[in-house]
Amino acid sequence: DALYVLDQVSDNCDDKSWLEELSLKEAMSELQPRERNILFLRFFKGQTQVEVAKNIGISQAQVSRLEKGALEHIKKSI
Repeated sequence: DALYVLDQVSDNCDDKSWLEELSLKEAMSELQPRERNILFLRFFKGQTQVEVAKNIGISQAQVSRLEKGALEHIKKSI
């Protein structure tokens, strides 16, 4: 779970970091499960779009579109 990983690696205690973390968690919770999975595989597992595509059974182009849309949603939410 990407949110659990964020909890484990975060060690900043200042208010700004805390608010950013909450904003990120909230924005990620609004994503579809497939989008969250793609972001987890890409940014927490370090997989390429091609590797993600093979793992979840869609094309690399679909991974690219879903990833871009998820990141845009997060940016707008934050």
